[in-house]
Amino acid sequence: MKAHAARVALLAAVSAATLGLAFAQDPAPAPTPAAPAAALSDQLPVPDAPAVTGTAWLLMDYATGQVLAGENVDERVEPASITKVMTSYVIAAEMAAGKISNDDDVMMTVNAWRTGGAGTDGSYSGFEVNKTAKLLEMEKGMTVQSGNDAAIALAEHIAGSEEAFASLMNAHAARLGMKDTHFENATGLSGPEHYSTARDLATLGRALARDFPEHYAYNAIKEFTVGPITQRNRNVLLWRDKSVDGIKTGHHSGAGYCLMASAKRGDQRLISVVMGSTSESQRATDSQALLNWGFRFFETHELYTPGEPMATQKVWKGEANEIGLGVAQPLLVSMQRGQYARLQPSMDVPRTLVAPLAKGQAVGKVRVMLDGKLVAEAPLVALADVPEAGFFKRLWHELLMWWQSL
Repeated sequence: MKAHAARVALLAAVSAATLGLAFAQDPAPAPTPAAPAAALSDQLPVPDAPAVTGTAWLLMDYATGQVLAGENVDERVEPASITKVMTSYVIAAEMAAGKISNDDDVMMTVNAWRTGGAGTDGSYSGFEVNKTAKLLEMEKGMTVQSGNDAAIALAEHIAGSEEAFASLMNAHAARLGMKDTHFENATGLSGPEHYSTARDLATLGRALARDFPEHYAYNAIKEFTVGPITQRNRNVLLWRDKSVDGIKTGHHSGAGYCLMASAKRGDQRLISVVMGSTSESQRATDSQALLNWGFRFFETHELYTPGEPMATQKVWKGEANEIGLGVAQPLLVSMQRGQYARLQPSMDVPRTLVAPLAKGQAVGKVRVMLDGKLVAEAPLVALADVPEAGFFKRLWHELLMWWQSL
């Protein structure tokens, strides 16, 4: 009996020593990054967003995709020439895939000239009919001058017809999560099934800046010359605010005056969308007010960096006895200024981690709460491989796990 008791005591001691954190893996506080210094003004209530004249509008944080303020953000609207942001996105994607190049000769066809050229009521670039221009020049004519003729010529060059190009646009829209968008053309001219929403358009602008920054940068060009004609970019905020570097205006009788603007101040970028405004000046004034309000009262933080261990947890039946856990992508959060210190992060991981584990494998979640509301979450992943241990170690751990379950 004494020998049996001794063996039981030894097993319990070894089990406790080996187990470590295994039973401390319920939801637990995650490490909290140091809070930045807060100004007294950050403790005051955030005023409402500025009043906007338009049918729909929003302000989005670029880093997180979070909508900071908005009205009718999911209401269908005519996107007008903001459509050309998707045209740019498709061009960039096709170029990245090696299907086209900046040096391609693009023909200004009779169809493109008649549908979108100088003889129409819309904006045009001025490339000569039945002559070619380099794709890069044609794309800048579309982006800076909002040339409908250039957009159609590019669509025909890439897909054979504008209709086929619209199918590409819709495929990319679906992939980007633009759930309430459908394109009929590459220009933004009015059509019964040509529509989007303020949220979807902001999502598109964010995607172009993120995925294809070189093509996004064309939107900051203030003027562009084709032949004898020099035209200014219609986004007047490029002259008013040096932090603004995009992105696209739009206007026709059905859509009203529209503007999707983007600005970067320090490490923070915001995207504003104003649809259905009453004039060119009003859309610019409202967009500027939204951007100023967002930068003044909101901030974006990276809470946790990929690859950095947030916790170390016990691993059973593995060659290693523990594993570091962290995030695979930066965990970002947007919030009102002065609220950072009130964030409450926690981790949720299984009570038992059993090898084998692969680097990058999701094993739990980190959640960040503010005043009882979830503001961000991300998978917790293994930061290294943990192969399965040999037979005897696995057998021993099996015995220990059984003992702890009693």
